[in-house]
Amino acid sequence: MKLYRSPIFTPVADPFGTSDVDATWRYFEDGCLQVDDSGRIAWVGEWNEAQLTDDVKPEPLPQHTLITPGLVDTHLHAPQLEMIGSYGGDLLEWLNRYTFPTEARFADAGHALSIARELFEELPRGGTTTALLFSTIHTTATEIFFEEAERAGVRAIIGKTLMDRNAPANLLEPAATAIADSRELIRKWHGRGLLSYAISPRFAPTCSDELLAAAGGLRSEFPDVYVHTHVSESRGEVRWVRELFPDARDYVSVYESAGLLGPRSVLAHGIHLGDEELELLRRTDSRISHCPNSNLFLGSGLFPLQKVLRAGITCGLGSDIGAGTTPCLFNAMADAYKVQQVQGVSLSPFELWYLGTLGGARTLSLDGVTGSLEPGKDADFLVLDLQATSLLNRRIRSASSVQELLAGLIFMGDDRVVSETFVRGRRISQRARPGC
Repeated sequence: MKLYRSPIFTPVADPFGTSDVDATWRYFEDGCLQVDDSGRIAWVGEWNEAQLTDDVKPEPLPQHTLITPGLVDTHLHAPQLEMIGSYGGDLLEWLNRYTFPTEARFADAGHALSIARELFEELPRGGTTTALLFSTIHTTATEIFFEEAERAGVRAIIGKTLMDRNAPANLLEPAATAIADSRELIRKWHGRGLLSYAISPRFAPTCSDELLAAAGGLRSEFPDVYVHTHVSESRGEVRWVRELFPDARDYVSVYESAGLLGPRSVLAHGIHLGDEELELLRRTDSRISHCPNSNLFLGSGLFPLQKVLRAGITCGLGSDIGAGTTPCLFNAMADAYKVQQVQGVSLSPFELWYLGTLGGARTLSLDGVTGSLEPGKDADFLVLDLQATSLLNRRIRSASSVQELLAGLIFMGDDRVVSETFVRGRRISQRARPGC
């Protein structure tokens, strides 16, 4: 048994749509987190309420810390790490100018290995313990992403990107080849340790009817794998889908017809969804990843979070690198706040932290395993340094409540705040301390 003594904050329930928000989180001012030998949480609460013998000593931590659940990134593109901050263009222009040339480089296994190693060092450094990721069309590169995620100890859901039209020829492959390779990847990696597989059609415009139907057939063959794709990110994209699928009722129904909706289906963005599409997502229990940073960067639009939640759809946050400008989800929480502010909705720090942790875990159907610090769950947690920067230190010192403490971290935090990152009780990242 390992013990960690620190103030502890965790969400425990959905704060949206309840009048008793305080019942949806726990804060222990002098907290105790007990982790058993299997890496699961045995107990959490106030230190003076823990059943401890006198000789038990907590693990050493820096002073002025806060323990929180690890962050859950529900949408990012693993190969796009190197193109973060690429300037200019809306979604479709940006894909052709930057994304496709970048992804074509992953035919080189050495290049794929270099990016994969950097990515899976960067994610836990910024506090991400669980992530849903696109690879590229390249099977070898996808294998490398799985291998490096396993080596790094990150909980990862990864999929080979499926495309057979409307992209450069060197990024297209026949539907039969793509599905056969995906099937072998599923057999090898899905359910292996902390890893899972996602069937990953990039989005409807780059997939023929044949490829989408084959992806749906693969989903029927392996019903416990994920589906990861995009929907209604920009108005230009929505118009293009109407042109490419003239017989479809709407964008979401393209995926429904292919058998790609369901509780393990995560669709990124969903900014421009109609009421019928929202009802279809609700009825199939499909999930949405909200990616505010990338939506702002590409000018794609403002996500109507309240409308989506009222429709009964589960949402989490995604960094969406490389249109997103950082893999650190503190930024995603802060930008989610701003996107709602300009729509007249003010999200509380409790709601934002939920979206970045337990809400993300629910989006990925992993809330029984991670997303909050509760007995029986895996010990996926962060040790945050409340004195990481002088400005943050000043802000935290003036915080008069838990809400103010969380707000300071959300709006002023970045990867420098993350002192240590744990997944299933194992430390997978540690920031060097002064003097070390």
